[in-house]
Amino acid sequence: MTTSPAAPTPPAPHSFTFRLAMGLLGVLIAALTSGLNDRVSDMALADLRAATGIDYATGSWLVSAYQAAEVAAMMLAPWFAVTFSLRRFTLTVSLGFALIGALLPFAPNGTLLIALRALQGLFGGALPPMLMTVALRFLPPPIKLFGLSAYALTATFGPNMAASLAALWTDSVGWQFVFWQVIPPMLIACLLTGWGIPQDPTRYERFRQMDLFGMVTGSAGIAMLILALTQGERLDWFDSPLYSGLLLASLACLTVFAINEWFHPLPLFKLQMLSRRNLSFGLIGLSAVLVLTLSGSALPSGYLAQVSGFRTVQFAPLALTIGLPQLLVAPLLAALLNIRWIDCRWMLIAGATLIAGSCLLGTQITSDWARTNFWLIQAMQALGQPMIILPILMTATSVVAPPEGPFASAMFNTVRGFSSIAAGTLVEWFLSHREQFHSNVLLNAAAQKPWLLSAENGASASGSQPFLADGSVSSGENLSQFASMVKHQALVLGISDSYLMLIGFAALLILLTALLPRRVWPPQTLLNSSTTKTRI
Repeated sequence: MTTSPAAPTPPAPHSFTFRLAMGLLGVLIAALTSGLNDRVSDMALADLRAATGIDYATGSWLVSAYQAAEVAAMMLAPWFAVTFSLRRFTLTVSLGFALIGALLPFAPNGTLLIALRALQGLFGGALPPMLMTVALRFLPPPIKLFGLSAYALTATFGPNMAASLAALWTDSVGWQFVFWQVIPPMLIACLLTGWGIPQDPTRYERFRQMDLFGMVTGSAGIAMLILALTQGERLDWFDSPLYSGLLLASLACLTVFAINEWFHPLPLFKLQMLSRRNLSFGLIGLSAVLVLTLSGSALPSGYLAQVSGFRTVQFAPLALTIGLPQLLVAPLLAALLNIRWIDCRWMLIAGATLIAGSCLLGTQITSDWARTNFWLIQAMQALGQPMIILPILMTATSVVAPPEGPFASAMFNTVRGFSSIAAGTLVEWFLSHREQFHSNVLLNAAAQKPWLLSAENGASASGSQPFLADGSVSSGENLSQFASMVKHQALVLGISDSYLMLIGFAALLILLTALLPRRVWPPQTLLNSSTTKTRI
């Protein structure tokens, strides 16, 4: 005779006090630090390779191992937080994250460095789900949207601060601080979390219904998929047996995982929740948003680095143009969404239109652009990004009851972690292939009109006319300049095409917003409405 699983017991309610607010601030600091650690180390990878003596392949695995472990942990963290208690679990992973950061500069070889980064990724990936969990559980309706705006900072503020920090550590302080930077904020986060977050009772009885099979297949499947995506370009995609094996094994594991989750009494993902249109839209919309946000970071930085020869410290102010205003824009938008007559769907459409407009400006890029040409694009991104992310969070969480918070947090953060990496891979692949296409077109056009590249004599030859009348090369320097001009122009055209692709994503998001989600009301207005009805 089998025993049916007990219904999940909702956690005891807590009044919102200054102490609890400080605890939430601690979890926010920990989540932001986790996101910064990933982006800063990625941007500083060339300096890290030079300092530690690791080769290109080892450096790529250093990034891949962290990201794969990070996303796998996002899938598992909410279950363990409920089982061991939110406070204890958050403190444990925060301290583990800081400890590994302290040890990383002393790794004697690339293999141990990769292993430590993977372990740190497990700890770091567990922190963003904790932020969403505490926001859904502890925040009262009047300030719930402000808590979600704090979570949105992990996607808008944190990543855009990474360039400045990477430049500071590698150019002015020391490469070790790329890893050590996490220690002070994590210690502060632990103090605030330990003091402010209430201690729940542990629930070890959940181990009797532990979804061990789902944990193994799900985390292994998503980790192998991340490894396949991040290593695909280097391994030449399906021409590599390793890539093909990783992809096929991940798809098999994730298929088995989905079947298991549907029938398991205590799953990691409660897939039945996807029948709620607002939640499904939130997950799909989040994926599109993470592609769109790359138009404000990857494309301008790629142009300035490869065409203008900028170092990280020189294009970091562009990222700050998006990051710093979020500290004011995000809470302001949350306050607007708290007004009952404002439909968050219209704010989302307005934000997507702003992003599409910034991308339309980006399609006009030329090889003569300087940093100042990007300011307006970045300003539109700074306003448009939170105008999309906050409504998506509001829409998705509106159909999630407090006891379902861990399920929603696991699904939302896993999709977010995977989509962020997939978006980067997509834009990088698209840009690379469009650059190759335009390079071939330019060279073919030049071959068909050789007289345009020929100078009358060696004295008048230049980078734009590297050949002489008889077809010989005027000089190796002129030929090298010509090759650089072709490469830069191909990159510029590829970036313009990438902006066009992102406009398509923005249009798709607008269409989905018009068709899929239902109207969502601010949380405190629903509370006021129910109170009024009760009095009547």
